[in-house]
Amino acid sequence: MVEWTDKERTTIQDLFSKIDYDAVGQATLCRCLIVYPWTQRYFAKFGNLYNAAAIMGNADVAKHGSIILHGLDRAMKNMDNIKAAYTDLSTLHSETLHVDPDNFRLLSDCLAIVLAARMGKNFTPEIQATIQKFMAVVVSALGRQYH
Repeated sequence: MVEWTDKERTTIQDLFSKIDYDAVGQATLCRCLIVYPWTQRYFAKFGNLYNAAAIMGNADVAKHGSIILHGLDRAMKNMDNIKAAYTDLSTLHSETLHVDPDNFRLLSDCLAIVLAARMGKNFTPEIQATIQKFMAVVVSALGRQYH
């Protein structure tokens, strides 16, 4: 079980209260699909993902990016037991969709980059450390079926 300081809890809640879920979600998933093109194999039903412009203009990518960001609300609201909060999503991604758990880490890295780009100097080392800790717990919870 992860121990969270009051400052970490506040930082996560504050960060997510200010996020434009649609824009950040789309930018994060687009970055992941562009930088790590092998991740596209899970999104074949989204149609044209042949280049960066197609990915960035794809409505299904934008929608799913928003869904991913909204899914992080579950972790934020259940910080004391993220593992239990993601049991159903973990099972879906591992048993039904057969998603390589490393892809969650890649997506997490992309989220940190997108947040840093959007927040600029306000993305302090403390915020970066907190979001990376938070996302490491989420990634572990989502990928745990493979361990």
